[in-house]
Amino acid sequence: MFRVPNPPDQVKVSVVASYSILGNWVQIVGGEHVNVTTLVGPGGDAHTYEPTPQDSVALHRAALVFENGMGFESWLEKLFVASHSAAKRVVISKNITSRKLVSSSGREEIDPHVWHCPKNAEAMVREIADALVECDPMHAADYRRRAADYIREIHTLDAWIGEQIATIPESHRHLVTTHDTFGYFADRYGFEVSSVMAAVSSETTDPAASELAAVIDRIRAAQVPAVFAENIINPRLTEQVAREAGVSIVPSLYTDALGPPDSKGATYLDMMRFNVRTMTEALR
Repeated sequence: MFRVPNPPDQVKVSVVASYSILGNWVQIVGGEHVNVTTLVGPGGDAHTYEPTPQDSVALHRAALVFENGMGFESWLEKLFVASHSAAKRVVISKNITSRKLVSSSGREEIDPHVWHCPKNAEAMVREIADALVECDPMHAADYRRRAADYIREIHTLDAWIGEQIATIPESHRHLVTTHDTFGYFADRYGFEVSSVMAAVSSETTDPAASELAAVIDRIRAAQVPAVFAENIINPRLTEQVAREAGVSIVPSLYTDALGPPDSKGATYLDMMRFNVRTMTEALR
C-alpha cells in the first residue's frame, strides 16, 4: 500500500495527470488537498505530444501519476523512467473493457478514448478516488464525498445525452470525424462511426486517395448531413472530405482534450454537453 507518511493537514498531495480531461477529474475529486500538474493541457493532442523538461520535474516530485492507459500516452513510459520518479502510477482505465478496431493498414488497434462514455467516466472517477484515499487516508472522507457528488452529475449527464440523442432520426446517427475517437460514445448511444484517418491515433499518416474516396462514398451512401472537425487536429482533410462529399462541416468538437478555461469545453461536463448539442443540431 502506497501512502504519503502522516502528511500534515496543510500539505497537499502532489499529483500529475497525463491529459486535460483526466486533470479535470483529479482536481474535482482531490479539491484543496491536491496540487495537480497536467502534462497535455487544453487543446493538446496526447497522441503526438512531445514531453518537456518541466514534465520530468513534475513527475519526479509527484506522489501519484494518473494516466489513461490503453496506449493513449505512448510517450509516458520513457518520460517516467527518465524522471527517476518514485510516484505510484494509476491507470484509470484498468477496469474498463476496451473496444478494438482494424485500422486502414489492417492492424488491430485498442481504442483508448474511453471517456466519451459516461459509464466509463464514472469508473475512472472511482479509480481516482481510490488512489487518493490510499495515498492520503487523512482526507479519505473528502475524496469519497467529492467523487460521489461528481458521479451523480455524470449520471445526470448520461440521462440528458440519451434524451438529446432520441431527437436525432436513427438514419442520421452516423458520426464522421477526423480520427476514430467516438467509438465508446457510439456503443453507448447507438451511432455508427467513420473517420477520415480510419485509425484511433492522430499520428497516422494521411490516408491514400483510395481510402479518402471510400470514406466519401460511405458518407454519400449513408446520406450523412454533416461531418465533424476536432479541436486537436488540423481540419484540412476533414474539410476536403466534406467538400467532395457535398455535406457541411461542423466546427470542432472537443475530442481528446478540453478547451481553454473560457471555452464551452472547459470541463468534462461542459465538453460533453457542447459535443452533444452540436451533434444533435447538425444531424437532426
